[in-house]
Formats: sequence, C-alpha cells, structure tokens
Amino acid sequence: MSIYETAAERYFAAWNAPDAAARAAAVAAAWAEDGSYTDPLASVRGHAELTAAIGAAREQFPGCEFRMTGGVDGHHDIARFSWDLVSTADGSSPAAGSDVVTLDADGRITAVHGFLDRVPGA
Repeated sequence: MSIYETAAERYFAAWNAPDAAARAAAVAAAWAEDGSYTDPLASVRGHAELTAAIGAAREQFPGCEFRMTGGVDGHHDIARFSWDLVSTADGSSPAAGSDVVTLDADGRITAVHGFLDRVPGA
C-alpha cells in the first residue's frame, strides 16, 4: 500500500470511528499534532478540534459512513481522493466531496483542503 493509500485509509477510519475515544485515537493516527482540516463549512486545527468537528458531522448524519469513491491519486507530499457520505440503512448519499491532503515525512496529514460536491438542501 502506498503512503497515499495509507493516509486515506487512516483518514476514513477517523471519520467513521464509532465513538469519541476511537475517534480521538484515529485522529491521532491520521493527523500530525498541528494538522488542519478546512472545507466550506469548517476550519479546525489540532487533534482536539479535529475530533470535535468529526464528531459534530457524525451527529448531524447518524447512521452514515464516509466511503472513498475511486482511488487515491498522489505525488510528492500531496494526495487527493473523493468520497460519498452513505446511509448504512438505505444506501442513500446526502453528501459527497473531494479532499486534497498534504502529508508529513511520516505520512500523517498536515492539512486537508475539502471541497463539497453535494450537500443536503443544495
């Protein structure tokens, strides 16, 4: 598995963690200590803020999980991938997007730049 695929796998593990403790551990595994996440709806930095933002998204969309669509494309310290937010009950997808991530030398995320391709009510 490439460093890009590993980073994406850890990223989705954080977004899909079932509870706060698992989420905090997954965020620590995926992101550098001062890592950030920015999309049109959020801008957070550091493990505590990342964990809280992911938890808020999970609360907003209970019963959904983030799934990568397609593969991971990467070069140098940058990777990109797309995702769908999918209901585990009926397979509907209320949201979708694409993310560009920057990685440190250890393959942990230093920054995520998220783009929302589909959001509820849009």
